[in-house]
Amino acid sequence: MTEPGHTPVLLDEFLSFFEDLKIKVFVDGTLGAGGHSLAILEAHPEIEKLIGFDQDSQAIEIAKKRLKPFEKKVVILEKNYCDMHEELKKKNISKVDGIFLDIGVSSMQLDQAERGFSFSKNGPLDMRMDRNCSLTAAEIVNTWSEKDLADIFREYGDVAKWRFAAKTIVQERKKHPFKTTKDLVDLLSPFLRKSSKKSIHPLTLVFQALRIAVNNELKVLGYTLPKAMPFLRPGGRLGVISFHSGEDRIVKNSFRAMSKSQPQMGKESQKPLALMVTKKPVGPTDEECRRNPRARSAKMRVLERI
Repeated sequence: MTEPGHTPVLLDEFLSFFEDLKIKVFVDGTLGAGGHSLAILEAHPEIEKLIGFDQDSQAIEIAKKRLKPFEKKVVILEKNYCDMHEELKKKNISKVDGIFLDIGVSSMQLDQAERGFSFSKNGPLDMRMDRNCSLTAAEIVNTWSEKDLADIFREYGDVAKWRFAAKTIVQERKKHPFKTTKDLVDLLSPFLRKSSKKSIHPLTLVFQALRIAVNNELKVLGYTLPKAMPFLRPGGRLGVISFHSGEDRIVKNSFRAMSKSQPQMGKESQKPLALMVTKKPVGPTDEECRRNPRARSAKMRVLERI
């Protein structure tokens, strides 16, 4: 079952990492349109409660319809997943069997021109996951310094011509402000072109960098992972799908830290909290990439609580 415009990434791999667990409580920190949640509910009829988090009200409405057959088991919260630990405490949930995060923008959001996530669709330069937040991509490109723009293009987008992109934007906005995705595309597309058919379009990377900055995604991810781990029961698993090298680096480093012994001043070393299930990230098959080109940069890592 798939919602039009929504294709869950690494779905088979996701299910395989949880298939040998008996799951009573599961947390989907990035519910989206509910694709991964629906799959885990169908594969694990023993699930008593699934708690889904998402800050996108439109996605939540779709997920509610999609998960209706399981509505007695499902609790949906319109919250960022960084609020997970607080919300679980409020619900007196101390241990869960699985936690899952699919970081980044969904196909559904990319396909909505009015959200401004895609350079291939004309719409306002918005890019907010949570529309109650004030910061937009338009504010960033129109007001942030050349240095700050260059930094996010380099750090959040791996944009090859990061200095050039920032300088060009700052020069152009002196003439008129950027209002739409087309304004930005028209300026940068003559200079930022694909180097090969298989490469990611440089404008995809520019838009990715702006989206990550608007939604503060890397800081949220780094903050959440260590706070999520204590909620896993022994044997429970935490899975994360990322799409950007900066995201994957945060996941890798956080997982590595939690799977190593921690030295204690004047005491015995603290035992590791978890073990790495995936020594290397798991990516999509060639077939999935053909079916869903947006999956090509996806990487999944999984950690198990000891």
